[in-house]
Amino acid sequence: MTGERLDGGNLGGAVRVGDTVRRATGPWTPAVHALLEHLAAKGFAGAPRVRGIDDEGREILTYLDGDTVGSRKPWPAWVHADDSLDRVAHWLRAYHEAVADFVPPPGSVWRGGAAWSPGLIVGHNDAAPYNAAWRDGRLVGFFDWDFAGPVTPEWDLAHSAFSWVGLHARHVVLEEGFTDFAGRPRRLRRFLDAYGWSGDLGEFVDVIRARVRAHADVIRDIAATGDPLFGRLLERGAADDLDQAIVGLGRLEL
Repeated sequence: MTGERLDGGNLGGAVRVGDTVRRATGPWTPAVHALLEHLAAKGFAGAPRVRGIDDEGREILTYLDGDTVGSRKPWPAWVHADDSLDRVAHWLRAYHEAVADFVPPPGSVWRGGAAWSPGLIVGHNDAAPYNAAWRDGRLVGFFDWDFAGPVTPEWDLAHSAFSWVGLHARHVVLEEGFTDFAGRPRRLRRFLDAYGWSGDLGEFVDVIRARVRAHADVIRDIAATGDPLFGRLLERGAADDLDQAIVGLGRLEL
């Protein structure tokens, strides 16, 4: 089947065919599809819809029409705009509310390996700039739900805050076009306020640090199993970059 190969992604392979996207499946795909179908039933607009499996065994999802980061460096200006913090935080809060009553089907397998239990939600876990679609100054939604899985809302919020506020290691965010290092505490407060989180800012930075540390550990652990995606991330220094980010978060002046 012909189609347009979409830019970006660590493994590539996503192809646009008309108004759909075709992607490789994995053991987690049935659980992710159940999640997306729940969101569709809720009328949540900021996620793709499931359209089945094609003749090549790829999942079929609706295409989120908008500008994306792709493989560009530096990233588009909308990534670093202050009002983008509000839009992403509002999307994440609406998503957490929509998914709050989702109970995964028995035997669900998630790519991160976590098990769902009452009190958890199924977070997107990667609602970052490289998975966002943006059009006419607004956030269309997030794609690439492969890493969705059971977490606390705070854990999912921590990943998005880290990704959008500009809290990664300095050399990483400079390459992405971010330069407002002095404004990071202000940006973090704005993001959390827009989400509706009202706890202590220092305590939340500790959550972000724990989230980043866990991410680095996962990259190293799964790469050791021979997984090609995580092996590539390890080769690119992703885990080492996260280690540097952890150090930087410890120096953040709130």
